Amino acid sequence: MIPFNKPYMTGRELWHIAQAHANGHLSGDGQFTKRCHAWLEQNTGANRALLTHSCTSALEMSALLLDLQEGDEVIMPSYTFVSTANAFALRGAVPVFVDIRADTLNLDERLVEAAITPRTKAICVVHYAGVACEMDTIMEIAARHGLVVVEDAAQAIMSTYKGRPLGAIGEMGALSFHETKNIISGEGGALLCRDSQYAERAEIIREKGTNRSRFFRGQVDKYTWVDRGSSFLPGEITAAFLMAQMDEAEQINQRRLAIWERYNTWARQHADQGKVRLPTIPEQCHHNAHMYYLLLPSLQARTAFIANMKASGVQTVFHYIPLHSAPAGQALGRPHGAMTVTDTVSDCLVRLPLWIGVEDHLDTIFAAADKALS
Repeated sequence: MIPFNKPYMTGRELWHIAQAHANGHLSGDGQFTKRCHAWLEQNTGANRALLTHSCTSALEMSALLLDLQEGDEVIMPSYTFVSTANAFALRGAVPVFVDIRADTLNLDERLVEAAITPRTKAICVVHYAGVACEMDTIMEIAARHGLVVVEDAAQAIMSTYKGRPLGAIGEMGALSFHETKNIISGEGGALLCRDSQYAERAEIIREKGTNRSRFFRGQVDKYTWVDRGSSFLPGEITAAFLMAQMDEAEQINQRRLAIWERYNTWARQHADQGKVRLPTIPEQCHHNAHMYYLLLPSLQARTAFIANMKASGVQTVFHYIPLHSAPAGQALGRPHGAMTVTDTVSDCLVRLPLWIGVEDHLDTIFAAADKALS
């Protein structure tokens, strides 16, 4: 079976881990963590980058930084992973689900303003498949209504919008280094703070609500509990693994883009025949080839395609069940308006294998997919 995902290793990860052990520091915020922070700040332009256990943790930190109160509202798409909503629901806020665009499958910026109420505190965008939302419009709406923009950039490391790295356009951004992402550490994530407004408090929240980081920088003579927080920092082994990936991030990105382009070239013939719809990449967006997906005509067609691909030895998968239709989404959130595009995409989207090394299997995948679509 050709798997949907296979974690990639550069070959330096275990050496880095051995170095971390030799340095005598395996808990959080060692030298490899600092190197990862510096890489993220340099490559995103964020004022502060902080490694976390996961993208989920980074989103939970953003919710704490927003000081959300019971009943506050956060606008977001329904077509996203549960963490996007859970992070804010944990603080008592209500996720308000808005439909997505039919082209990029991102939050439809034309529907956002109508969803704003006096209780709205933030807009959480999700850059689906590493393709940017229409950030200029969203940022303008947020500024006009005094709202904070949080970017769920879990899939978007090294993607840009009009030349600006995703994750550092809004006030806060969350990245993922899960094994299914472009740059990985098994589990892992990062919080990006665009400017200093949130950076210092983010350090405190991440360190169990203490000013420990200021103490280690010599800014205070002892550290103490000063705010709400938790232990969001990963161990140094995770950072050591991640740094090996960051060292080759550009090469990884280029190889993934080459795979994506081969998929797109192959799939165009089927799109021309009306059998599938291809991903849309707006001109102002530079994506990172996080994912290659097809949109089939119906749920039945998608189900048959996945079954036929499996029979040919290729694992393909669908993606999110919309949050507005999930039991917790119905209990903790609410939709604003119809979710027509979201529901259709959830039924029709299928993802194809995309990982470093799958190049050797593409001809087999194409042959299987040709048969499945015939």
